[in-house]
Amino acid sequence: MQRYTIGQIAAYFDIAPSTVRYYDKEGLLPALERSQGNVRVFTDKDFETLTIIECLKKSGLQIKDIKDFMSMVRRGDETIDERLQLFARQRETILSRMRELQDTLAVLDYKVWYYETAKRCGSTAAVEQLDPDLLPDDIRRTQTRLIRRKPD
Repeated sequence: MQRYTIGQIAAYFDIAPSTVRYYDKEGLLPALERSQGNVRVFTDKDFETLTIIECLKKSGLQIKDIKDFMSMVRRGDETIDERLQLFARQRETILSRMRELQDTLAVLDYKVWYYETAKRCGSTAAVEQLDPDLLPDDIRRTQTRLIRRKPD
């Protein structure tokens, strides 16, 4: 079984060692071993647990909710439905955020195209005069969306 120091764990997850200590203090690492000198010793299982903790954090879950999840894990199979619902909810949250980010990226791509074209043409007025039917499909779709969003 592989063993890791707190420094190795923190570096891998790109978090501060104090964050790992906080997770331990909050009870998120219930099976964490200690050396004879009371130094935290991390195993592959702790590595897996930290991977899930970091995933849940990045998905928007608060530490309190992650503690609830860890409690469910400790209670065993009776909480499978609850855990499934938690992960399904967070998955939907991430999918929603991804759609928002895709929309944001489309606008940024449009504006990059717009200003590159304006630079080549010598003015933004020249870009405004371009025939929309001749624009690339993705640019035309975003331009249409932006025009529709303007208040009357």
